Amino acid sequence: MHRTIFDTPVVNTFLRAFSRITLRLTGWTVEGQLPDKATKSVLIAAPHTSNWDLPYTLMLAFVLRLRVYWMGKHSLFKGPLGPVMRWLGGIPVNREQANNLVASSAEAMRLATGPMQLIVPPEGTRGKTKRWKTGFYFIAQQAGVPIVLAFVDYGRKVGGLGPVFEPTGDLELDMAAIKAFYAPIRGKNPTQFEV
Repeated sequence: MHRTIFDTPVVNTFLRAFSRITLRLTGWTVEGQLPDKATKSVLIAAPHTSNWDLPYTLMLAFVLRLRVYWMGKHSLFKGPLGPVMRWLGGIPVNREQANNLVASSAEAMRLATGPMQLIVPPEGTRGKTKRWKTGFYFIAQQAGVPIVLAFVDYGRKVGGLGPVFEPTGDLELDMAAIKAFYAPIRGKNPTQFEV
């Protein structure tokens, strides 16, 4: 995978302190920590209802000392912002083209030599959706890594890492358990989040 802001020592240290101070001053609390068994993992990013989710997620990642990569729509990576978005850990995804994103993501995770947490928003968009996409589940399953239930709860002003979830292979049962965790969590635009 490409180098990111999380691999940049001086900047990383500065942004960790900045993130901790900013979250504290704005009334946010950070919960959880990444267990050793999840240094390589898929992080669910839910709810995803606002552009503000990315800055909060990145600040939480700095405070929690994560090494994250995140998937975003390809249009975010056009023009002069493209290199910046990649440096922030972004991976462009073109939802209009058929590609083997699950297999290539799982392979990248298997080949990564150090810690790697791949953030995937299961809604696939900030807009309201009736169904979650299941790519995060199959990436974790194919890579042989756990799923971490990460969250940004605007209702309580709490963000962080919830339980570690090991896929059982029963997609329907596993999705019901995962969605039950997210049911009480409120996005910035709560009417756009449904489990």
